[in-house]
Amino acid sequence: MRLFRIFFGIYALVVFLVSLLVVIPAYVIIFNFCSKARAPHVAHKVSRGWAAFLMFAFFIRLKLEGRSKIDPNQTYVFISNHQSQLDIPAFACTCSNSFRFLAKAELVKIPLLGYIIKNLYITVKRGDKNDRGKSIDAMKRSIDEGVSVFICPEGTRNRSDKPLLDLRDGAFRLAVQAQVPLAVLTLKNSKDLNSPNKMLQLSPGTINAVWSDPIDTRGMRQEDVPALKERARQLMLQHLS
Repeated sequence: MRLFRIFFGIYALVVFLVSLLVVIPAYVIIFNFCSKARAPHVAHKVSRGWAAFLMFAFFIRLKLEGRSKIDPNQTYVFISNHQSQLDIPAFACTCSNSFRFLAKAELVKIPLLGYIIKNLYITVKRGDKNDRGKSIDAMKRSIDEGVSVFICPEGTRNRSDKPLLDLRDGAFRLAVQAQVPLAVLTLKNSKDLNSPNKMLQLSPGTINAVWSDPIDTRGMRQEDVPALKERARQLMLQHLS
């Protein structure tokens, strides 16, 4: 079984790299010829199509509950737990709303993929307090432009035996500051198909995910952030336990 997962992981890596070469021209066209306002929406459609192809090619099915809870015309702060590399394409497939991911600044250095991240995502140097502040401002501008933001508040993949790592405040402060709903997605088992500690070991199967009812932040203030964070944490834990 372990040998199969290694070979399947290598196959998936090859599929990913070849598909990246195929889609990169589409992103180049979008970022250079679409208007600044339209580009993120068009690019997100390409990302969703690419993600759906990857899931199909990897023989992975997404079983999603609560899709109807997400209004396709609403701007949100989306959050989710983070278990494996499979989460990124899974996130893209969970709703049709255009959104920008918050990503580590180091990812911009990856050839080709870094080009997409630089132009579509919002990046942050996690150890730099000033840069974290700038990323919050960039995410607020994105929301003001009608493009949602997707954040993994654990800050990294969960490599521990705990169901959930401690959540950082940024996503919750942003939702309160922007006064937009906080939408909580819980991935239940992506780590069973792709271990966070052994990225090249992959197996086909089904990822189970669920959207909780979005939390209305209208009228909340920054002093409400701890309670909001705990509420989101409990929503995730009830599906992970």
